[in-house]
Amino acid sequence: MNRMMAIIEREMRKFFRSPALMMVSMIFPLVQLIVLGNAFGGKIRDAKLGIVDEDHGTQAIRIKEAFDSVRANARTFVPVDYDNEVQAREDVRNGKIQGAVIIPPQYSARVYQQNRPRIALIVDNSDNFMSSTMQEKLAGITEALNQPAIEPRLLRQTALDVVELYPYIEYMKYLLPGSIALAMFVSVMIGGGMLYIDDKARGVHEGYLVTPITKAELVFGLNGAGAIKAVLTGVVISLIGSLMSGVGTIFNPGTVLGLLLMIVTVSLAFNGMMFLMMVRVEDPLVPRAVFGILNTLLFFPSGSIYPIQAFPAWLRAIAIVDPFTYAVHGFKALLLKESGLIAILPDVMYLAIFALVTLGLAVPLFKRTL
Repeated sequence: MNRMMAIIEREMRKFFRSPALMMVSMIFPLVQLIVLGNAFGGKIRDAKLGIVDEDHGTQAIRIKEAFDSVRANARTFVPVDYDNEVQAREDVRNGKIQGAVIIPPQYSARVYQQNRPRIALIVDNSDNFMSSTMQEKLAGITEALNQPAIEPRLLRQTALDVVELYPYIEYMKYLLPGSIALAMFVSVMIGGGMLYIDDKARGVHEGYLVTPITKAELVFGLNGAGAIKAVLTGVVISLIGSLMSGVGTIFNPGTVLGLLLMIVTVSLAFNGMMFLMMVRVEDPLVPRAVFGILNTLLFFPSGSIYPIQAFPAWLRAIAIVDPFTYAVHGFKALLLKESGLIAILPDVMYLAIFALVTLGLAVPLFKRTL
């Protein structure tokens, strides 16, 4: 009995010597509850809806007033005026706006002539939740516009035509961009963060420190190795995942080039972030303990599963700085929307700057001592 108690005492002393680890073990369920509880089930807020008014008549003004009313009350979307349908359609495709309403020429005249007036809604149906919310809200507005006044002189019935930019996207395809980003993050976490701390604990770094290698060379060397592992993971998961889910664009040369660009920048950004977090950590258990928190805190707010527009303000703030958000948006644009390199340019630029900043901060924090 005493021997068993001695073992228990030793293990508990070891556990309490790492207060950070103990805190993490208690905080993780709370973080998961807060993030997941706010990431799912929320209502869409402040989604951008393009308005192309080619009519400029009184009935078109009536529609725009209805949109302004939604913006002021339910805040489901924020109307954005466009001059032409082509630009609005392209911005929906690139993710700059979440949908576009086209009010065609002669719409007001058709309303008064009772000649089947119609408006069109262009939706990005690569996100089924967002597109269905848009359709539901616009259908409600259309129905309200069709309600007759107290003593109508004319019967006005406007029909809403929904234009989906893409064929039906199965949920497996929808999850693919997030799965690629998550696989690369796991690769960086295991092949970068955990391996770095394990090597430090085993004395592998002592071999580096007896050489004249500089801090910058050591940091960039370790990060380069971690990034290469993440790139290999990204390439393999992109190829296998696309084949399994039936994404045919994987063989398009432009898509391949965009994917390679995204995979390299995502690898560098994830690796820089992880190295910055682990650069002063000594306990090998810490990266294992924080893995669940980082996974919850970074992956779910990225919009890979649920639209960012449905998040509360504080979770949106996390999504804005989260490299996962840009990784998911870029992979989604290439694999699901068949967008070109212009669509992923903002994502690539953010990820590249993020990688430079995190590595730039990690170099002076790295201690070239045992």
